[in-house]
Amino acid sequence: MKHVFIIDPNTFSGQQWRMDGLLDSIGQHFRTQAMPDFTTAISKFPREALGIIQRQVDEADGEAMRIYAVGGNEILIDCLNGIVGLPKIELGAMPYRGVNTFILSFGEGKAESFKNISSITTAPTISTDVIKAGNNYALSGCAVGFTAAVAIKVRETESAKSARGLKRFVAGLRRFFTSCSFLFDKTVVACHYKIMIDNEDYSGHYSLVSVVNAPYFGRKKTPLAEASPNDSFLDVVLFKSVAMLPTLIGFQGYYRGKMPSHCVRVRAKRIEISSDKPMWIQTDSEHLVDTSIDFEVIPGAVQIVAVDNLTYQEC
Repeated sequence: MKHVFIIDPNTFSGQQWRMDGLLDSIGQHFRTQAMPDFTTAISKFPREALGIIQRQVDEADGEAMRIYAVGGNEILIDCLNGIVGLPKIELGAMPYRGVNTFILSFGEGKAESFKNISSITTAPTISTDVIKAGNNYALSGCAVGFTAAVAIKVRETESAKSARGLKRFVAGLRRFFTSCSFLFDKTVVACHYKIMIDNEDYSGHYSLVSVVNAPYFGRKKTPLAEASPNDSFLDVVLFKSVAMLPTLIGFQGYYRGKMPSHCVRVRAKRIEISSDKPMWIQTDSEHLVDTSIDFEVIPGAVQIVAVDNLTYQEC
C-alpha cells in the first residue's frame, strides 16, 4: 500500500518548525519499514489536493493507497472529493490547528491519536457514508439558510481584513453582529423553500435547513447524538420560521445540543431544495449561493481510517 500525506500549509502558518518536524517524523517512520512507499505533498490552494490525488492514482497503476489529510476541515473535504468513486483508496484525517469536525464522530478527546504516524498508518478503516451535495461531497453536514449566510459573510470579511491583524474577540463580535443583521432579513429567516424529502413534500417558510451525517457540524454539537456516519441515512432538521427572539434562542440551543420546539426532524436518503430567491448554502467547509441543491446519502462511499480500533460514537 502506498501512503500519501497531503498537507495544508496554512495549518502551520507562522510555525514552519512544526511542519518540518512532522515531515521528519513521517520520513523517520517509513525509513524503518522493509518496503517504504510514501509521498508527501503540499496543497497550496483550495482543491489542489484533487489534482495531487489524481496524479498519485495514475502513478500507482492500481496499487492500494491511503491518503492522509493533514490540517483542518478544508483539506479533509478536498481529499474526500478527490477519492470518492476511486477503488482501493482509504482516507485518514490528521487534525492540526484545531480539530477536524469529523474526528469528533469518534468521541471527544481523540484527536491526538490521529497524529501518531505509526498508529494511523497501520489502523483499520470504517466504511463510511458521505453526502452528495450537488456536484460536491461532504462528511459531517450541510446547511441552507441562516447559519450558512452568516458563515459566508464572516468568511468574506475575514479574508478581506486578515492582513490587519484583527484579534479573535473582534472576529467574534463581527460574527455576532452579522448574525443579528440576518435576523432582520426575511429573505433569510423566513425564506420559502420547495422541499422534497424522499418524495414527500415539506415545502414552506424556514430559517434553516440542516442536513447532518454526524453528531457534530461546524465544530458544534447538535442534538442529533445518534446521527451516525455509517447508518445509510441523513438526519434533516427543518427550522420553521418564527419570531426573531425564538429564532435566535433556537439556533443557540441547537448548537448546544438541544432541539428547538419549532423544528421538524426527518431521517432521509435524498433531499431536494429550491427557492425563487438565491439560497445561502454551506457543505462542511464549502460555501455557495444557488437557487437549488440536492443532498443524497451515498452509503459506504469511503473507507475512513480509525486509529486504536475506534468506532463512531453517540455523543
